[in-house]
Amino acid sequence: MLDRQAIADRLAGVGYVADAGLATALAVMELLKRPLLIEGEAGVGKTEVAKALAALHATRLIRLQCHEGLDRAEALYEWNYQRQLLAIKAREHQDADETEEHVFSERYLLERPLLAAIRQVVPPVLLIDEIDRADEEFEAFLLELLSDFQVSIPELGTVCATTIPRVILTSNGTRELSDALRRRCLYHALDFPDVDREARILLARIPGIDAALAQQIARLVARVRKQDLAKMPGVAETLDWAAALVGLGVSRVDDDRAAVHDTLCCVLKTREDQARITRAVSDRLVGEAA
Repeated sequence: MLDRQAIADRLAGVGYVADAGLATALAVMELLKRPLLIEGEAGVGKTEVAKALAALHATRLIRLQCHEGLDRAEALYEWNYQRQLLAIKAREHQDADETEEHVFSERYLLERPLLAAIRQVVPPVLLIDEIDRADEEFEAFLLELLSDFQVSIPELGTVCATTIPRVILTSNGTRELSDALRRRCLYHALDFPDVDREARILLARIPGIDAALAQQIARLVARVRKQDLAKMPGVAETLDWAAALVGLGVSRVDDDRAAVHDTLCCVLKTREDQARITRAVSDRLVGEAA
């Protein structure tokens, strides 16, 4: 029986405050042993889900950061060519077949994230971050791996999974993913947290923060996000801002509006956005949030 609240409580215990939808998706992921694709804007906490899941299960987090031009070798395995060349030179007067078998052995194999993930004794959490940045060819290869959890290494043969990892894929939506990949995965759309959940995140992650201040900061950030910004502040920026205000001894945002404005460097990360939120604008937002 799925216990969504138990999942949410356990995530909260490792510092991640999940909504009911995400807790349900993770519970179903555990039940069906299927990958989970999490889609949403940068900064909503997609990567942190995988980190929290690894902490929750006290297991290793293995991360594959996707980018344009990512290929199988970088994601799966490579041979340590420098060591192989040295070994070949050292064995140059020995039998060629024996030398070939020696240099294409485990000792010269460099595991990359995908191969490492399926060879762990304890199931890890495999984070395939920003899959939308990789090209369609790599996506097709990944789909095959996630279907069979085995890979073929020509020199060694087929490597079958020792254990099946818990797989989290994230996407910022920069390109449309294939229908095949979406069918293979469970899906959850992650948005910026509402005010109450963001306040609870602050209480869970910022030592010594007052509940009233956490609520004020969450309301303030919600109003900042409604401005016409080039880069929307994410949850990590909210945490930085809250930590800065607590460190400066601010107990209420409307009691020290100068400190609030001066610490906008925590949440506004472009020249244009900082110019847009003038002191007058920040004072108005503080008044609305207080």
